[in-house]
Amino acid sequence: MSVALEDAVAARARIAGSIYESPCVESIPLSQQCGAHVYCKLDYLQRTGSFKERGARNALATLTPEQKARGAIAASAGNHALAMAYHGGLLGIPVTVVMPRFAPLIKVANCRKLAATVVLHGDNLAQARAHADALAQARGLTYIHGYDDAAIIAGQGTIALEVLEQVKEIDAIVVPVGGGGLIAGVARVVKSLQPEIKVIGVEPEHAACFSAALAAGEPVDVEVKPTLADGLAVARVGPRSFAVARELVDRMVTVSETELAVAIMRLIELEKSVVEGAGAAAFAALLAGKLPELAGKRVVVLLSGGNIDLNFMQRAIEVGLVQDARLTRFTVVISDRPGGLAGLAGLIAAAGASIKEIAHDRAFSGPDASAVRMVCTVETADAAHRDQMLATLCEKGLQPVVEGEPAR
Repeated sequence: MSVALEDAVAARARIAGSIYESPCVESIPLSQQCGAHVYCKLDYLQRTGSFKERGARNALATLTPEQKARGAIAASAGNHALAMAYHGGLLGIPVTVVMPRFAPLIKVANCRKLAATVVLHGDNLAQARAHADALAQARGLTYIHGYDDAAIIAGQGTIALEVLEQVKEIDAIVVPVGGGGLIAGVARVVKSLQPEIKVIGVEPEHAACFSAALAAGEPVDVEVKPTLADGLAVARVGPRSFAVARELVDRMVTVSETELAVAIMRLIELEKSVVEGAGAAAFAALLAGKLPELAGKRVVVLLSGGNIDLNFMQRAIEVGLVQDARLTRFTVVISDRPGGLAGLAGLIAAAGASIKEIAHDRAFSGPDASAVRMVCTVETADAAHRDQMLATLCEKGLQPVVEGEPAR
């Protein structure tokens, strides 16, 4: 079953009043960062924190009365499960979600709070899906695929219908890609109504299944590595989604883990938006310069999810600060006599830097008992400020060695 523009239009009418029509606003700071007119579609503001509510509500609403009474089941690492649990509750439909054992704890806990039956099974989404299929058959439940169901794709396409009304004269829409349901729905709507708009997909380098399918001409399995964009960590693009999107998507790009981390940090710092790795992927591509053809253009980026694990967020911020040279760790050998540490701290302070952490490392300082190796983590304003501080230490006869860089 294919998905047409009419399906997305019908889905919008079906889910009206139950889905938040999120704003799509121009961000001045992000525009300055990227050299384009950047409009952010804030779909992480949905009740359960992601665009997945659109497809889930539409799919659940199209079930027959008998199917609704028996219940629905889904396999998901998080956002689809949350959306199914929430809207199943609103519609009075029993929902079971099968989640891999590695699923973020906050998403598991929230699914349980929404009264879904949560089953933890398998080490990956494929194993969770196989178990969900078995449960569906044994219990007579209706399985609703998170990204390869026609009703799901049509529901996700409603985000594009909103965007085309909210922003005029768009040059491109940049979309995060996991299993392909979102970009299939968006591309179908956009290319049906305004085919001149470029539709660009973004995947994490650690799970680039759509790009692999394009290269092979059909969906293929890829090795999925751990990624900050856990919501996009899919080993094989959905065949229906791929069939819809393959001829409609203008370009696919990938982003690294560092680029995802920097994007998460920039959104927090500049846009005051807490967005998960999957939700930040589209912006990450623009920020990292992966789309130079969009310079000066009017670009919509879909910020599709905000359910970030707090441990992930802390890690992303730290990686981003290091990438910005705003956090630096270096080692330096100083005198182990009274005043040695005070002298080092004074030099760092005089350079206008802030010591975040400092530790003595006597065991690995060598045979000179009068010297000690110091491990320093220091906050600076930017790369120029960091280099100025390191130059000051060198001028005083010290030889700081920055982690990840060759010895000076």
